[in-house]
Amino acid sequence: MIYLVRHGQTAMNRKKLLQGRSDIPLNEEGRKEALLTGERLKKAGIVFDRVYSSPLVRAAETAELITDAPLFRDMRLIEMDYGPYEGMDLTRPLPEVMTFFSDFARNPAPEGMEPLEDVVRRLGFFLEDIREEAGEKTILVSTHAIAMKGALEYLSKDSGGSWWSRYIGNCAVYRTGIGEDGSWMVPAIWEQN
Repeated sequence: MIYLVRHGQTAMNRKKLLQGRSDIPLNEEGRKEALLTGERLKKAGIVFDRVYSSPLVRAAETAELITDAPLFRDMRLIEMDYGPYEGMDLTRPLPEVMTFFSDFARNPAPEGMEPLEDVVRRLGFFLEDIREEAGEKTILVSTHAIAMKGALEYLSKDSGGSWWSRYIGNCAVYRTGIGEDGSWMVPAIWEQN
């Protein structure tokens, strides 16, 4: 089984700045979110055998606060490259970014940003590399909002781009795995019962 988690809050999240590949640590709220997520998962009896994380500190720190399972950093889990738009104030986005954000599935990323199909491709390669493990072990994958959406798009063959417009909050957890027929299970948000 795979549990995908978005990192906890950072100062850039709080200021509503486009964070991308800026290597920013969690803020106090983000650390609380990660600890609470870890407590909820433990309370539900979920014990991780292994953790994969984006190399960025906010994702690795989130994973380390959730579990003490062995952590492996993987470049394919890094956030989308926003290029020249990195650090942009999201309360006043540039027109080309506003167009892109208004309909991710139909509007291409502006010049200099990583195309969404590249995000899906690299997350798909990662997921296929851990497919066998996912059928045998419980794995935590700590990543970022757009990277996570890329994974969810890859896992949901009939989504038609629907994951791109969904909001994924800090420390949101989604679950997937390998079904009895050997195919990926459609991901769903994890809720503690």
